[in-house]
Amino acid sequence: MNTQAQLILLPANFSLNTWEDIKPYYEQLLKATLNSIEALEEWLLQRSELESFVSEDLGKRYIAMTCDTADEKASEAYSFFVEHVQPEIAPLSNLLDKKLIECAFTSQLDKNLYKIYLRAVEMNISIFREENIPLFTALNNLAQEFSTVSGSMSVVIDGKEMTLPQAAKLLQLNDRNKRKEVYEIVAARRAQARFELDAIMDKMVKLRHEVAINAGYDNFRDYMFDALGRFDYKPEDCFNFHESVKKYIVPIIDELDLQRKNALGVESLKPYDFEVDPSGLDPLKPFENASELVDKTRKIFGTLDPYFETCLTTMDNMKLLDLESRKGKAPGGYLYPLPLSGVPFIFMNSVGSLRDLVTMVHEGGHAIHSFLSRDLKLNDFKNVPSEVAELASMSMELISMQHWTTFFNNESDFERARMEQLEDILRTLPWVAAIDKFQHWLYCNHNHNAEDRKQAWLKIYAEFGGKHTDWLGYEENKAYMWHKQLHLFEVPFYYIEYGFAQLGAIAMWRNYLQNGNEAIEQYKNALSLGYTKSIGEIYETAGIKFDFSEAWISELSGFVKTQMN
Repeated sequence: MNTQAQLILLPANFSLNTWEDIKPYYEQLLKATLNSIEALEEWLLQRSELESFVSEDLGKRYIAMTCDTADEKASEAYSFFVEHVQPEIAPLSNLLDKKLIECAFTSQLDKNLYKIYLRAVEMNISIFREENIPLFTALNNLAQEFSTVSGSMSVVIDGKEMTLPQAAKLLQLNDRNKRKEVYEIVAARRAQARFELDAIMDKMVKLRHEVAINAGYDNFRDYMFDALGRFDYKPEDCFNFHESVKKYIVPIIDELDLQRKNALGVESLKPYDFEVDPSGLDPLKPFENASELVDKTRKIFGTLDPYFETCLTTMDNMKLLDLESRKGKAPGGYLYPLPLSGVPFIFMNSVGSLRDLVTMVHEGGHAIHSFLSRDLKLNDFKNVPSEVAELASMSMELISMQHWTTFFNNESDFERARMEQLEDILRTLPWVAAIDKFQHWLYCNHNHNAEDRKQAWLKIYAEFGGKHTDWLGYEENKAYMWHKQLHLFEVPFYYIEYGFAQLGAIAMWRNYLQNGNEAIEQYKNALSLGYTKSIGEIYETAGIKFDFSEAWISELSGFVKTQMN
């Protein structure tokens, strides 16, 4: 699999150490004469190469910082880019956008290929304000601060220091007293950072509202809908999603919680009772280490499609996988595209759990998407909206599930893993609805204080959190559950996409169960489009529909219940 980029603008082995290193190439593009359609198309390729380099350079700095939040050099390198390179690029990118839109030959570009891209360029021009550049720099620094605070969290249990993901694995133990002890130790550690994280959010809300006002919007929510290019749905559609989840999914969760309570034989379900197997079985351990995780995932991908296996093998050979949890590593998991190299990077905090298996195939779905779209003509064609990106990853969770026998030696463990995954899918939807509704509140009530925010969260969570959980004694932990959701700090309003994509993934899975290889080909065809078609057209190519109506949620939730039964 060829991963060598052919440069047409930048010199071979070019490196970015200061803004002055890369500035001449932006100026060259701004001064270029676009006197024919051929000249315009060549200019677009040169711009794409430059932006791919910048994106990859930033990506490598971010990867280094999150892999070791205690590495001061990595942190400084990332901060340098955010503070001294990005602010310089922003106004020049705006001028390049205008040069493109004002070019006499832009109307001659292939509309089937460039329509979506040009629509996004026009939106970028309309919302750009130079006075927002330093505000975005400040917000990036605050996001880095959040990452550092979160990455530094560790606890000591039974004399052993461990990360929070490692400690969370102990919540699967059958010993309820031990689960309680672990939960309280982790909760106490999170509480130590409570005021610091609240202070970060206070600053973020203020700065984000200022960004929106500068761009001519009433609030940051409306600004972000345009900034994220949400041409296919509006806030009202999100509200409908919230209500549909409340109507059709929350009652199923309540039913599952009651079954869990009865199976555990407890008077009330505590927040540390949801990871343990209700039948008293030991936690599933699908793999021992990162190497085994990669090997078994590669085998599953090969069963689905040989190309999928090749993608993961390429990343492994290039050492673009950092999978195991360790102290100083930022929380969560992500896939970072490296558009110039054409091969992405996977980051996660594996501790050997079923959740880690799911995260691996999830990020693997993102990786396959990156590979399938990497040969598209422009870098912007590869920058898909999250509703499409998460369809790729969440569909892979479910499509791969039929082949998880690779990770489990017996049928009962395999079936148990499937059941846990399906239950987790259903539980994801109310959490997505709660986080999304909370974001709408945050930015449509920008003058709130920390106490207002706390009460708003509690009210919203009560709508989606289920009625059988007893939070007595843990009220404060409940009130700040949202602190662990990094999207709220780092990528605001990027979360409802998980809900919409989860619906699409369930439909994709149903398609796979019914049509096998034909569904895999539809999946590949859809991902190969990148963002050259609308979200609805991409979903249609995948053999499903982009829908979040009450009827669709009712139909798909019924399908999942049938599979569970």
